[in-house]
Amino acid sequence: METSYETENKEIVEQNSNENNQNNPRPKRYKNPNFKKNKNFNFNKDKVGNPQSTDSNEEGSGWFSDMKKSFESNEKSHKNRLNPHYKLNLSTNAKVRITPLGGLGEIGGNMMVVETEKSAIIVDVGMSFPDETMHGVDILIPDFSYLREIKNKIAGIVITHGHEDHIGAMPYLFKEMQFPVYGTPLPLEMIGAKFDEHKMKHHRSYFRAITKRVPIQIGDFEVEWMHITHSIIDSSALAIKTAAGTIIHSGDFKIDHTPIDGYPTDLHRLAHYGEEGVLLLLSDSTNSHSPGFTKSEKTVGPTFDNIFSKAKGRVIMSTFSSNIHRVAQAIEHGLKYDRKICVIGRSMEKNIELCMSLGYIKFPKDKFVDAHEVHKYDDKELLIVTTGSQGESMSALYRMAIHEHRHIKIKEGDQVILSAKAIPGNEGSVSEIINHLLKAGAVVAYQDFSEIHVSGHAAQEEQKLMLRLVKPKFFMPIHGEYNHVLKHKQTGIDCGVLERNVYVLSDGEQVEVTPKYIKKVKAVKTGKVYVDNQLNHKISDDIVIDRQTMANEGVIMIVAQINENDRKIVDKPRVMSFGLVSDKEDRKFSDEIEELLVTFLSNVKPSILQNNKVLEEEIRKVVRKHCIRKFKKYPMIVPTLFVQ
Repeated sequence: METSYETENKEIVEQNSNENNQNNPRPKRYKNPNFKKNKNFNFNKDKVGNPQSTDSNEEGSGWFSDMKKSFESNEKSHKNRLNPHYKLNLSTNAKVRITPLGGLGEIGGNMMVVETEKSAIIVDVGMSFPDETMHGVDILIPDFSYLREIKNKIAGIVITHGHEDHIGAMPYLFKEMQFPVYGTPLPLEMIGAKFDEHKMKHHRSYFRAITKRVPIQIGDFEVEWMHITHSIIDSSALAIKTAAGTIIHSGDFKIDHTPIDGYPTDLHRLAHYGEEGVLLLLSDSTNSHSPGFTKSEKTVGPTFDNIFSKAKGRVIMSTFSSNIHRVAQAIEHGLKYDRKICVIGRSMEKNIELCMSLGYIKFPKDKFVDAHEVHKYDDKELLIVTTGSQGESMSALYRMAIHEHRHIKIKEGDQVILSAKAIPGNEGSVSEIINHLLKAGAVVAYQDFSEIHVSGHAAQEEQKLMLRLVKPKFFMPIHGEYNHVLKHKQTGIDCGVLERNVYVLSDGEQVEVTPKYIKKVKAVKTGKVYVDNQLNHKISDDIVIDRQTMANEGVIMIVAQINENDRKIVDKPRVMSFGLVSDKEDRKFSDEIEELLVTFLSNVKPSILQNNKVLEEEIRKVVRKHCIRKFKKYPMIVPTLFVQ
């Protein structure tokens, strides 16, 4: 049954419709019977037809007063939503300490300790790569000294994602100490594969697979994993609830609204914690100098399609083995153009097999062929997915380029796609492999297409979005060199975080946070430990220093017999130098050293001759001074003396 109000409205709509059909430009206006006049508003019009207030817009009266109150209440609402710090418990005495052991002042090696008085958790245990001065070193891992000090209070390790710079040091930590490891399936399985390689399969019993959006208690902490987009599948940000307040750790991230797997960043959950009130945000700084937004991973697809459609021979695509979505796009386009897929490279094979077995990617297995079967197919029927995009000398692509690979050699007509950006420091290696590929006759797509590679890290606008969603009281930019972190600090200030509430950390610096303050409390021992990955063991610092000295300054070896009674050299001493003088000057240099020894022995104290160790050290000093004076070098000096 219609009410009188509904009937009247129905009649109004019908009448307006009729009037419009008759092309009436000004349909009649009808009053709403429920409308009540504002007694403070005068509907009398001024000369230009504008309504006038009976109180002439005076403050504190009539409708203007209502508008003023509305403006003030909206101002208050804005301040409350942008600065929800009032939601933090300022009366609590609880505090939490943050200690980065890697990942600041560098790219990679990410590791951080979050602790209270009674318990601690470790966020990621990553590795980094050596520079060109670290001869014979394959990887660098964080110094675990501080973990040994607090071993008894560590409740677990939480993993954000499966990149090497976040999980690569796990086997070396577990050789010393073991804790429960919490994470999503892919990173845990990647760690498990490392344990298998190190013959530590039994340590898989420490794995605890989690479900995103479901908080779990780990010691004093309630930790929740939130989905984040990055250049590897199944990445997470962390919400770490403590008695002092909530800490958000972004992990490595970008905000991709159209990811390959259809799972965008969980902005809703981040916003949820932002509304609850966040004590501290720790956020990825890697791309802090890049303006705008990082492009979606999907933008690589059309570039692949363009290249595949024109390729007449084999297509060989190389990227990071962990970038499964990039690999998946290449495989999809390979299948689209009726190509068989050949995966080469141990890490690439392992990661693809792992992701297919877990269900992250789905491809028909009969479309894959082994490397030894490649010769059975025409070139136009093949896509080869491989490692080596950084020009690594032991990688499959490098060996193909120099014709040392067992099954595949680069030849004329091959289309090579390098779908990765050179890591800082690797530019020379990437340039070298491109030259080898071109000499072998391949066509190389690297920087010819702007969208042949996209970053997995947030640019400035995404960093701003993270800051605005989370609205932290305190902000600590992490993951990156000092210049990246400093730039991110400014972005945080621009997004409303008070400058005094932004703290730029360094590795080993321990910071204490409460709802009232943030401050440095102490420094802990940190640094890098060198690892020989071929033998899976650590290399002592002094060995690496010796290698650096030999490479940069050269080596002098002295073998001599000395008569203690007359302080003379028996026979001619043998002097060998490497990396200091040319071969044709060896004899002259040997004579110089012999003369130095004769002068030294004629003036040496008798007591020194009685102690071989002291005698060798004194000779080192004499020869070193001569080399500094003449060659401006500090060579390694190895004297072997026989006193008789």
